[in-house]
Amino acid sequence: MQQNQQTKPNRVAQLERHMLEAFDALWDNFVDPADALYDLDGVRWTPLGTAGTSVSAGALATEEQLAEIRRKCRTLALTNEFAINGHENRISYIVGSGHAYRAVAKKGENADAPLLRDVQTVIDEFIQTNRWHNRQQEIVRRKDRDGECFLRLFVAPDGSVRVRFVEPDQVATPTDRAGDPAASFGVQTDPGDVETVLGYYVDGRLVDADEIQHRKLGVDANVKRGLPLFYPVMKNLRRAEKLLRNMSIVAEIQSAIAIIRKHRAATGAGLEQFVQDQADLSVTSQATGRTSHFQRFGPGTILDAMSGTEYEFPAAGIDAGRYVTVLQAELRAIAARLVMPEFMLTSDASNANYSSTMVAEGPAVKMFERLQHDMIEDDREVMRRVIVAAAEAGRLPNDAIESIDVRAIAPTLAVRDRLKDAQADQILLRNGAMSAQTMAMRHGLDPEEEQALLPNQYLNSNAS
Repeated sequence: MQQNQQTKPNRVAQLERHMLEAFDALWDNFVDPADALYDLDGVRWTPLGTAGTSVSAGALATEEQLAEIRRKCRTLALTNEFAINGHENRISYIVGSGHAYRAVAKKGENADAPLLRDVQTVIDEFIQTNRWHNRQQEIVRRKDRDGECFLRLFVAPDGSVRVRFVEPDQVATPTDRAGDPAASFGVQTDPGDVETVLGYYVDGRLVDADEIQHRKLGVDANVKRGLPLFYPVMKNLRRAEKLLRNMSIVAEIQSAIAIIRKHRAATGAGLEQFVQDQADLSVTSQATGRTSHFQRFGPGTILDAMSGTEYEFPAAGIDAGRYVTVLQAELRAIAARLVMPEFMLTSDASNANYSSTMVAEGPAVKMFERLQHDMIEDDREVMRRVIVAAAEAGRLPNDAIESIDVRAIAPTLAVRDRLKDAQADQILLRNGAMSAQTMAMRHGLDPEEEQALLPNQYLNSNAS
Protein backbone atom coordinates (compact mmCIF):
# COMPACT_ATOMS: atom_id res chain seq x y z
CA MET A 1 0.00 0.00 0.00
CA GLN A 2 2.80 2.34 0.95
CA GLN A 3 4.66 1.48 -2.27
CA ASN A 4 1.59 2.37 -4.39
CA GLN A 5 1.34 5.76 -2.63
CA GLN A 6 4.99 6.50 -3.42
CA THR A 7 4.63 5.35 -7.06
CA LYS A 8 1.65 7.65 -7.74
CA PRO A 9 3.51 10.98 -7.19
CA ASN A 10 6.41 9.69 -9.26
CA ARG A 11 4.04 8.83 -12.08
CA VAL A 12 2.46 12.31 -11.97
CA ALA A 13 5.88 13.95 -12.04
CA GLN A 14 6.88 11.81 -14.99
CA LEU A 15 3.73 12.79 -16.91
CA GLU A 16 4.33 16.48 -16.18
CA ARG A 17 7.89 16.19 -17.46
CA HIS A 18 6.71 14.51 -20.67
CA MET A 19 4.09 17.21 -21.22
CA LEU A 20 6.64 20.01 -20.69
CA GLU A 21 9.01 18.38 -23.15
CA ALA A 22 6.21 18.04 -25.70
CA PHE A 23 5.22 21.70 -25.29
CA ASP A 24 8.85 22.82 -25.57
CA ALA A 25 9.25 20.87 -28.79
CA LEU A 26 5.99 22.31 -30.13
CA TRP A 27 7.06 25.86 -29.31
CA ASP A 28 10.50 25.37 -30.89
CA ASN A 29 8.94 24.09 -34.11
CA PHE A 30 6.17 26.70 -34.25
CA VAL A 31 6.31 29.15 -37.18
CA ASP A 32 4.08 32.22 -37.09
CA PRO A 33 2.42 32.55 -40.52
CA ALA A 34 2.58 36.33 -40.16
CA ASP A 35 6.39 36.36 -39.85
CA ALA A 36 6.71 36.68 -43.62
CA LEU A 37 4.86 40.00 -43.46
CA TYR A 38 7.44 41.67 -41.17
CA ASP A 39 10.96 42.87 -41.89
CA LEU A 40 13.97 42.60 -39.57
CA ASP A 41 12.95 45.77 -37.71
CA GLY A 42 9.59 44.28 -36.77
CA VAL A 43 7.68 46.65 -39.06
CA ARG A 44 4.81 45.15 -41.01
CA TRP A 45 5.05 45.38 -44.79
CA THR A 46 2.63 47.71 -46.53
CA PRO A 47 -0.05 45.70 -48.37
CA LEU A 48 -0.22 46.24 -52.11
CA GLY A 49 -3.13 48.23 -53.44
CA THR A 50 -5.69 46.73 -55.78
CA ALA A 51 -5.93 47.56 -59.47
CA GLY A 52 -6.95 51.14 -60.10
CA THR A 53 -5.87 52.27 -56.61
CA SER A 54 -3.42 55.14 -56.20
CA VAL A 55 0.10 54.04 -55.30
CA SER A 56 0.21 56.34 -52.27
CA ALA A 57 -3.07 54.87 -51.03
CA GLY A 58 -1.36 51.55 -50.35
CA ALA A 59 -0.30 52.69 -46.86
CA LEU A 60 -3.82 53.96 -46.12
CA ALA A 61 -5.78 50.74 -46.12
CA THR A 62 -7.81 51.66 -43.02
CA GLU A 63 -8.22 54.58 -40.66
CA GLU A 64 -6.69 52.46 -37.89
CA GLN A 65 -3.55 51.84 -39.96
CA LEU A 66 -3.21 55.54 -40.73
CA ALA A 67 -3.63 56.38 -37.03
CA GLU A 68 -0.86 53.91 -36.14
CA ILE A 69 1.51 55.41 -38.73
CA ARG A 70 0.73 58.89 -37.42
CA ARG A 71 1.33 57.77 -33.81
CA LYS A 72 4.76 56.36 -34.66
CA CYS A 73 5.80 59.48 -36.56
CA ARG A 74 4.60 61.70 -33.73
CA THR A 75 6.78 59.71 -31.34
CA LEU A 76 9.75 60.25 -33.63
CA ALA A 77 9.01 63.99 -33.77
CA LEU A 78 9.10 64.12 -29.96
CA THR A 79 11.97 61.77 -29.13
CA ASN A 80 14.29 61.30 -32.12
CA GLU A 81 16.92 64.03 -32.29
CA PHE A 82 17.45 63.64 -36.04
CA ALA A 83 13.71 63.86 -36.77
CA ILE A 84 13.42 66.95 -34.57
CA ASN A 85 16.29 68.60 -36.45
CA GLY A 86 14.71 67.75 -39.80
CA HIS A 87 11.35 69.24 -38.76
CA GLU A 88 12.90 72.42 -37.39
CA ASN A 89 15.07 72.99 -40.46
CA ARG A 90 12.11 72.66 -42.80
CA ILE A 91 10.24 75.24 -40.74
CA SER A 92 13.24 77.58 -40.86
CA TYR A 93 13.59 77.40 -44.63
CA ILE A 94 9.91 77.24 -45.63
CA VAL A 95 8.59 79.88 -43.23
CA GLY A 96 11.75 81.65 -42.12
CA SER A 97 11.05 85.13 -40.81
CA GLY A 98 7.51 84.94 -42.17
CA HIS A 99 5.76 85.63 -45.45
CA ALA A 100 4.61 89.13 -46.44
CA TYR A 101 1.07 89.61 -47.82
CA ARG A 102 -0.10 92.51 -49.93
CA ALA A 103 -3.47 93.43 -51.43
CA VAL A 104 -3.05 94.13 -55.14
CA ALA A 105 -5.39 94.66 -58.07
CA LYS A 106 -6.10 91.63 -60.22
CA LYS A 107 -4.89 91.60 -63.77
CA GLY A 108 -7.18 93.67 -65.94
CA GLU A 109 -9.02 95.16 -62.94
CA ASN A 110 -8.94 98.72 -61.70
CA ALA A 111 -8.85 98.98 -57.91
CA ASP A 112 -8.58 102.42 -56.34
CA ALA A 113 -6.19 103.18 -53.51
CA PRO A 114 -8.87 103.38 -50.75
CA LEU A 115 -10.16 99.90 -51.60
CA LEU A 116 -6.64 98.45 -51.58
CA ARG A 117 -6.01 100.15 -48.25
CA ASP A 118 -9.22 98.76 -46.73
CA VAL A 119 -8.47 95.23 -47.93
CA GLN A 120 -4.91 95.49 -46.63
CA THR A 121 -6.30 96.54 -43.25
CA VAL A 122 -8.51 93.43 -43.15
CA ILE A 123 -5.54 91.21 -44.02
CA ASP A 124 -3.29 92.86 -41.42
CA GLU A 125 -5.93 92.45 -38.73
CA PHE A 126 -6.31 88.78 -39.59
CA ILE A 127 -2.54 88.23 -39.44
CA GLN A 128 -2.26 90.00 -36.10
CA THR A 129 -5.32 88.37 -34.50
CA ASN A 130 -4.27 84.86 -35.48
CA ARG A 131 -0.53 85.38 -34.89
CA TRP A 132 -0.08 84.10 -38.42
CA HIS A 133 3.70 83.83 -38.40
CA ASN A 134 3.62 81.45 -35.43
CA ARG A 135 0.69 79.62 -36.97
CA GLN A 136 2.63 79.20 -40.20
CA GLN A 137 5.40 77.45 -38.29
CA GLU A 138 2.89 75.14 -36.63
CA ILE A 139 1.23 74.41 -39.97
CA VAL A 140 4.54 73.16 -41.39
CA ARG A 141 5.25 71.15 -38.24
CA ARG A 142 1.81 69.53 -38.19
CA LYS A 143 1.79 68.84 -41.91
CA ASP A 144 5.22 67.18 -41.80
CA ARG A 145 4.60 65.32 -38.54
CA ASP A 146 1.04 64.11 -39.23
CA GLY A 147 1.02 64.15 -43.02
CA GLU A 148 -1.79 66.69 -43.01
CA CYS A 149 -3.08 69.81 -41.31
CA PHE A 150 -6.70 70.84 -40.79
CA LEU A 151 -7.50 74.55 -40.38
CA ARG A 152 -11.01 75.49 -39.30
CA LEU A 153 -12.18 79.03 -39.97
CA PHE A 154 -14.65 80.66 -37.55
CA VAL A 155 -16.34 83.80 -38.90
CA ALA A 156 -17.62 86.35 -36.37
CA PRO A 157 -20.67 88.59 -37.04
CA ASP A 158 -18.35 91.55 -37.69
CA GLY A 159 -16.61 89.63 -40.49
CA SER A 160 -13.41 88.88 -38.60
CA VAL A 161 -12.01 85.37 -38.98
CA ARG A 162 -10.28 83.22 -36.41
CA VAL A 163 -8.33 80.08 -37.31
CA ARG A 164 -8.09 77.01 -35.11
CA PHE A 165 -6.41 73.64 -35.69
CA VAL A 166 -8.39 70.41 -35.88
CA GLU A 167 -6.53 67.29 -34.72
CA PRO A 168 -6.34 64.54 -37.35
CA ASP A 169 -7.78 62.04 -34.87
CA GLN A 170 -10.93 64.17 -34.66
CA VAL A 171 -11.61 63.61 -38.37
CA ALA A 172 -13.05 60.11 -38.63
CA THR A 173 -15.98 58.34 -40.27
CA PRO A 174 -19.01 57.93 -37.97
CA THR A 175 -20.12 54.36 -37.33
CA ASP A 176 -23.40 54.91 -39.17
CA ARG A 177 -21.47 55.88 -42.36
CA ALA A 178 -18.83 53.16 -42.14
CA GLY A 179 -20.11 51.38 -45.25
CA ASP A 180 -20.16 54.49 -47.45
CA PRO A 181 -16.98 54.84 -49.59
CA ALA A 182 -17.77 58.51 -50.15
CA ALA A 183 -17.46 59.09 -46.38
CA SER A 184 -14.28 57.09 -45.78
CA PHE A 185 -11.47 58.47 -43.61
CA GLY A 186 -13.81 61.11 -42.23
CA VAL A 187 -13.95 63.02 -45.53
CA GLN A 188 -17.30 63.32 -47.29
CA THR A 189 -16.80 63.56 -51.05
CA ASP A 190 -18.98 63.54 -54.14
CA PRO A 191 -19.81 59.86 -54.85
CA GLY A 192 -18.65 60.35 -58.43
CA ASP A 193 -15.54 62.47 -57.77
CA VAL A 194 -13.24 61.86 -54.81
CA GLU A 195 -11.50 65.21 -55.37
CA THR A 196 -14.73 67.17 -54.79
CA VAL A 197 -14.86 67.44 -50.99
CA LEU A 198 -18.24 68.29 -49.50
CA GLY A 199 -17.35 68.22 -45.81
CA TYR A 200 -15.41 66.68 -42.95
CA TYR A 201 -16.70 64.61 -40.04
CA VAL A 202 -15.23 66.34 -36.99
CA ASP A 203 -16.05 64.58 -33.73
CA GLY A 204 -18.88 62.79 -35.52
CA ARG A 205 -20.49 65.94 -36.96
CA LEU A 206 -20.32 66.94 -40.62
CA VAL A 207 -18.61 70.34 -41.08
CA ASP A 208 -18.99 72.08 -44.44
CA ALA A 209 -15.85 72.11 -46.59
CA ASP A 210 -16.01 75.93 -46.79
CA GLU A 211 -15.18 76.07 -43.07
CA ILE A 212 -12.11 73.82 -43.23
CA GLN A 213 -8.90 73.89 -45.21
CA HIS A 214 -7.16 70.52 -45.51
CA ARG A 215 -3.46 70.55 -46.39
CA LYS A 216 -2.12 67.09 -47.33
CA LEU A 217 1.41 65.78 -47.74
CA GLY A 218 2.96 62.95 -49.71
CA VAL A 219 -0.12 61.53 -51.46
CA ASP A 220 -1.91 61.82 -54.79
CA ALA A 221 -4.85 64.15 -55.30
CA ASN A 222 -7.37 61.28 -55.18
CA VAL A 223 -6.17 60.08 -51.76
CA LYS A 224 -8.24 61.55 -48.93
CA ARG A 225 -5.61 61.75 -46.18
CA GLY A 226 -1.90 62.53 -46.10
CA LEU A 227 1.20 60.58 -45.04
CA PRO A 228 3.77 61.85 -42.49
CA LEU A 229 7.07 63.15 -43.81
CA PHE A 230 9.22 60.50 -42.12
CA TYR A 231 6.96 57.53 -42.88
CA PRO A 232 9.30 56.13 -45.60
CA VAL A 233 12.38 56.39 -43.34
CA MET A 234 10.98 55.43 -39.95
CA LYS A 235 13.22 52.36 -39.88
CA ASN A 236 16.29 54.43 -40.72
CA LEU A 237 15.55 56.91 -37.94
CA ARG A 238 15.08 54.12 -35.39
CA ARG A 239 18.27 52.37 -36.50
CA ALA A 240 20.26 55.62 -36.37
CA GLU A 241 18.95 56.32 -32.88
CA LYS A 242 19.73 52.79 -31.66
CA LEU A 243 23.17 52.80 -33.26
CA LEU A 244 24.05 56.11 -31.63
CA ARG A 245 22.73 54.86 -28.30
CA ASN A 246 24.71 51.62 -28.52
CA MET A 247 27.87 53.47 -29.55
CA SER A 248 27.54 55.78 -26.55
CA ILE A 249 26.80 52.95 -24.13
CA VAL A 250 29.75 50.83 -25.31
CA ALA A 251 32.08 53.82 -25.07
CA GLU A 252 30.67 54.70 -21.65
CA ILE A 253 31.21 51.17 -20.33
CA GLN A 254 34.69 50.90 -21.79
CA SER A 255 35.76 54.29 -20.50
CA ALA A 256 34.23 53.62 -17.06
CA ILE A 257 36.56 50.65 -16.48
CA ALA A 258 39.89 52.38 -16.03
CA ILE A 259 42.15 49.40 -15.26
CA ILE A 260 41.95 45.62 -15.41
CA ARG A 261 44.52 43.83 -13.25
CA LYS A 262 45.42 40.30 -14.19
CA HIS A 263 46.94 38.15 -11.41
CA ARG A 264 48.56 35.08 -12.83
CA ALA A 265 48.71 31.96 -10.62
CA ALA A 266 46.81 33.74 -7.81
CA THR A 267 44.26 31.91 -5.66
CA GLY A 268 40.79 33.28 -5.01
CA ALA A 269 41.52 33.92 -1.36
CA GLY A 270 44.84 35.54 -2.16
CA LEU A 271 43.22 37.81 -4.77
CA GLU A 272 40.50 38.86 -2.34
CA GLN A 273 43.08 39.68 0.31
CA PHE A 274 45.08 41.72 -2.23
CA VAL A 275 42.00 43.78 -3.20
CA GLN A 276 41.21 44.46 0.48
CA ASP A 277 44.78 45.56 1.18
CA GLN A 278 44.80 47.95 -1.80
CA ALA A 279 41.35 49.47 -1.10
CA ASP A 280 41.02 53.06 0.12
CA LEU A 281 37.35 52.48 1.01
CA SER A 282 35.20 49.41 1.55
CA VAL A 283 31.37 49.57 1.59
CA THR A 284 29.10 46.66 2.57
CA SER A 285 25.52 46.62 1.24
CA GLN A 286 22.92 45.86 3.92
CA ALA A 287 20.56 44.43 1.31
CA THR A 288 22.90 41.94 -0.35
CA GLY A 289 25.71 41.64 2.17
CA ARG A 290 28.30 42.15 -0.59
CA THR A 291 31.33 44.31 0.04
CA SER A 292 32.61 46.71 -2.65
CA HIS A 293 36.19 47.97 -2.55
CA PHE A 294 37.24 51.32 -4.01
CA GLN A 295 40.72 52.55 -4.82
CA ARG A 296 41.59 56.13 -5.77
CA PHE A 297 44.06 56.85 -8.55
CA GLY A 298 45.15 60.46 -8.56
CA PRO A 299 46.69 62.33 -11.51
CA GLY A 300 50.10 60.97 -12.41
CA THR A 301 49.69 57.84 -10.29
CA ILE A 302 52.51 55.34 -10.72
CA LEU A 303 51.52 51.69 -10.34
CA ASP A 304 53.98 49.18 -8.90
CA ALA A 305 52.92 45.63 -9.70
CA MET A 306 54.13 42.48 -8.03
CA SER A 307 55.46 39.64 -10.11
CA GLY A 308 52.71 38.01 -12.20
CA THR A 309 50.39 41.06 -12.23
CA GLU A 310 49.50 42.71 -15.53
CA TYR A 311 47.54 45.92 -16.18
CA GLU A 312 45.26 46.60 -19.16
CA PHE A 313 43.52 49.84 -20.08
CA PRO A 314 40.27 49.07 -22.04
CA ALA A 315 39.59 52.72 -22.98
CA ALA A 316 42.69 52.68 -25.18
CA GLY A 317 40.97 50.23 -27.53
CA ILE A 318 37.83 52.29 -28.19
CA ASP A 319 37.34 52.94 -31.91
CA ALA A 320 34.05 54.76 -32.42
CA GLY A 321 35.01 55.72 -35.98
CA ARG A 322 34.01 52.28 -37.27
CA TYR A 323 30.39 52.90 -36.27
CA VAL A 324 30.27 56.56 -37.25
CA THR A 325 30.56 55.56 -40.92
CA VAL A 326 27.50 53.31 -40.59
CA LEU A 327 25.59 56.05 -38.77
CA GLN A 328 26.40 58.55 -41.52
CA ALA A 329 25.10 56.14 -44.16
CA GLU A 330 21.76 55.89 -42.35
CA LEU A 331 21.55 59.67 -41.98
CA ARG A 332 22.27 60.16 -45.68
CA ALA A 333 19.30 57.95 -46.50
CA ILE A 334 17.10 60.11 -44.27
CA ALA A 335 18.51 63.32 -45.79
CA ALA A 336 17.79 61.92 -49.25
CA ARG A 337 14.11 61.58 -48.29
CA LEU A 338 14.08 65.24 -47.27
CA VAL A 339 16.03 66.35 -50.37
CA MET A 340 18.38 68.07 -47.94
CA PRO A 341 22.16 68.18 -47.71
CA GLU A 342 23.36 65.88 -44.95
CA PHE A 343 24.55 68.73 -42.74
CA MET A 344 20.99 70.10 -42.52
CA LEU A 345 19.95 66.87 -40.82
CA THR A 346 23.04 66.18 -38.71
CA SER A 347 24.19 69.78 -38.01
CA ASP A 348 27.67 68.57 -38.98
CA ALA A 349 29.05 71.08 -41.48
CA SER A 350 32.58 69.67 -41.45
CA ASN A 351 32.16 68.09 -44.89
CA ALA A 352 29.74 70.59 -46.46
CA ASN A 353 29.83 74.10 -47.88
CA TYR A 354 26.68 76.12 -47.22
CA SER A 355 27.37 78.65 -49.96
CA SER A 356 27.77 75.92 -52.59
CA THR A 357 24.69 74.04 -51.35
CA MET A 358 22.18 76.90 -51.19
CA VAL A 359 22.78 78.22 -54.71
CA ALA A 360 19.87 79.10 -56.94
CA GLU A 361 20.09 75.89 -58.97
CA GLY A 362 20.81 73.58 -56.02
CA PRO A 363 18.36 70.71 -55.31
CA ALA A 364 17.67 71.92 -51.77
CA VAL A 365 16.82 75.45 -52.95
CA LYS A 366 14.54 74.13 -55.69
CA MET A 367 12.76 71.87 -53.23
CA PHE A 368 12.28 74.62 -50.62
CA GLU A 369 11.05 77.04 -53.29
CA ARG A 370 8.47 74.46 -54.35
CA LEU A 371 7.35 73.99 -50.74
CA GLN A 372 7.17 77.75 -50.25
CA HIS A 373 5.03 78.07 -53.38
CA ASP A 374 2.63 75.38 -52.15
CA MET A 375 2.31 77.12 -48.80
CA ILE A 376 1.75 80.50 -50.45
CA GLU A 377 -1.09 79.11 -52.56
CA ASP A 378 -2.76 77.61 -49.46
CA ASP A 379 -2.27 80.85 -47.52
CA ARG A 380 -3.69 82.95 -50.35
CA GLU A 381 -6.80 80.76 -50.33
CA VAL A 382 -7.22 81.51 -46.62
CA MET A 383 -6.76 85.25 -47.27
CA ARG A 384 -9.40 85.12 -50.00
CA ARG A 385 -11.85 83.54 -47.56
CA VAL A 386 -11.02 86.34 -45.09
CA ILE A 387 -11.83 88.97 -47.74
CA VAL A 388 -15.12 87.22 -48.59
CA ALA A 389 -16.11 87.13 -44.91
CA ALA A 390 -15.36 90.85 -44.54
CA ALA A 391 -17.40 91.62 -47.68
CA GLU A 392 -20.37 89.58 -46.45
CA ALA A 393 -20.27 91.48 -43.14
CA GLY A 394 -20.30 94.84 -44.98
CA ARG A 395 -16.74 95.85 -44.14
CA LEU A 396 -15.73 95.68 -47.81
CA PRO A 397 -17.62 96.16 -51.09
CA ASN A 398 -19.24 93.00 -52.45
CA ASP A 399 -17.04 93.08 -55.55
CA ALA A 400 -13.78 93.28 -53.54
CA ILE A 401 -12.99 89.62 -54.10
CA GLU A 402 -13.50 90.08 -57.84
CA SER A 403 -11.07 92.96 -58.21
CA ILE A 404 -8.53 92.33 -55.41
CA ASP A 405 -5.88 89.63 -55.23
CA VAL A 406 -3.36 88.79 -52.51
CA ARG A 407 0.34 88.64 -53.26
CA ALA A 408 2.66 86.76 -50.91
CA ILE A 409 6.44 87.00 -50.84
CA ALA A 410 8.51 84.40 -48.98
CA PRO A 411 12.04 84.92 -47.60
CA THR A 412 14.83 84.37 -50.13
CA LEU A 413 16.49 80.96 -49.90
CA ALA A 414 19.56 81.16 -52.12
CA VAL A 415 22.80 82.71 -50.96
CA ARG A 416 22.71 86.30 -52.17
CA ASP A 417 25.01 89.14 -52.95
CA ARG A 418 22.96 92.01 -51.50
CA LEU A 419 24.68 94.61 -53.65
CA LYS A 420 24.04 92.72 -56.89
CA ASP A 421 20.43 92.02 -55.87
CA ALA A 422 19.84 95.70 -55.11
CA GLN A 423 21.41 96.74 -58.44
CA ALA A 424 19.25 94.22 -60.34
CA ASP A 425 16.12 95.43 -58.53
CA GLN A 426 17.02 99.02 -59.34
CA ILE A 427 17.23 98.20 -63.06
CA LEU A 428 13.81 96.50 -62.94
CA LEU A 429 12.35 99.42 -61.01
CA ARG A 430 13.78 101.99 -63.41
CA ASN A 431 12.35 100.14 -66.42
CA GLY A 432 8.91 99.76 -64.87
CA ALA A 433 9.13 95.98 -64.47
CA MET A 434 8.92 96.08 -60.65
CA SER A 435 7.17 98.32 -58.13
CA ALA A 436 8.91 99.94 -55.19
CA GLN A 437 6.58 98.02 -52.85
CA THR A 438 7.63 94.66 -54.31
CA MET A 439 11.29 95.60 -54.09
CA ALA A 440 10.88 96.52 -50.43
CA MET A 441 9.15 93.23 -49.58
CA ARG A 442 11.85 91.26 -51.43
CA HIS A 443 14.34 92.72 -48.97
CA GLY A 444 12.19 92.10 -45.90
CA LEU A 445 10.92 95.67 -45.54
CA ASP A 446 7.38 96.94 -44.99
CA PRO A 447 6.66 99.53 -47.74
CA GLU A 448 4.16 101.53 -45.69
CA GLU A 449 6.41 101.71 -42.64
CA GLU A 450 9.36 102.78 -44.75
CA GLN A 451 7.31 105.49 -46.49
CA ALA A 452 6.13 106.76 -43.11
CA LEU A 453 9.71 106.96 -41.88
CA LEU A 454 11.13 108.72 -44.94
CA PRO A 455 9.82 112.26 -44.12
CA ASN A 456 11.06 111.94 -40.52
CA GLN A 457 14.47 110.85 -41.74
CA TYR A 458 14.56 113.81 -44.12
CA LEU A 459 13.66 116.26 -41.34
CA ASN A 460 16.15 114.73 -38.91
CA SER A 461 18.94 114.93 -41.51
CA ASN A 462 18.15 118.62 -42.18
CA ALA A 463 18.03 119.43 -38.46
CA SER A 464 21.44 117.92 -37.93
